[in-house]
Amino acid sequence: MPMSIALAGKGGTGKTTTAGFLVKYLLKNGKSPILAVDADSNVNFNEVLGLEATDSLGQAREEMKKGDVPSGMTKDVFMSMRLEQAVIESGDFDLVVMGQPEGAGCYCAANTLLTNFLERLSENYSYIVMDNEAGMEHISRLTTKNIDVLLIVTDASRRGLQAAIRIHELAGGLHIGVQRSCLIINQAKGEPPEEVLAKVRDAGLEYIGSVPADDMVYEFDFKGRPMIEMPEDSPVVQAAFAAFDRFMQDA
Repeated sequence: MPMSIALAGKGGTGKTTTAGFLVKYLLKNGKSPILAVDADSNVNFNEVLGLEATDSLGQAREEMKKGDVPSGMTKDVFMSMRLEQAVIESGDFDLVVMGQPEGAGCYCAANTLLTNFLERLSENYSYIVMDNEAGMEHISRLTTKNIDVLLIVTDASRRGLQAAIRIHELAGGLHIGVQRSCLIINQAKGEPPEEVLAKVRDAGLEYIGSVPADDMVYEFDFKGRPMIEMPEDSPVVQAAFAAFDRFMQDA
């Protein structure tokens, strides 16, 4: 079974960027093959990884619903073929994108399709990095389940920390098979004060490090450059790698 790492956190905390740094970290340490998963309907993990999102699971399902099935082919065979085609292959890792749901406000079928497809794909990879949508909905819909590490990303704000703790508590309350919950404080101006760390410990979260704010991140984002290409000697990348070491050293 692959090691699965799912990212969560409120919007704007740098969750997707952190997911990209994690893929970079795994590649640097020879931990492959890797499947990167964009489980957010607002697709942007591909941009962080420097890939073009040419296909998605949602698009494949829409084609089946519209009857775009070749003559003589069953729907099951068609969907199996289209799902395989939806895997975006790279030289070092692959990416699969959930994409848009089939109707306004309805994500259930898309999530079910993603979950079932990942079960089929998992045996082909040693590591799965899943970038989830912001907030807690992916937890309550059970898109994120049976994972080794729930990596929760927050900023240094009070609301961000509260959201991180709620995500951790919800995951625990639903008994969805999370083996380990880790917290990264992103865009930090220094190490968090003891009162913050005490709150994290009291909630049962494992604090693994902070990542400083850095103008290079904003420059890459503004210019549309893949975050995975940021230099390894960047303070942001080094801090992220140090945090990942804390849960990967036991893997």
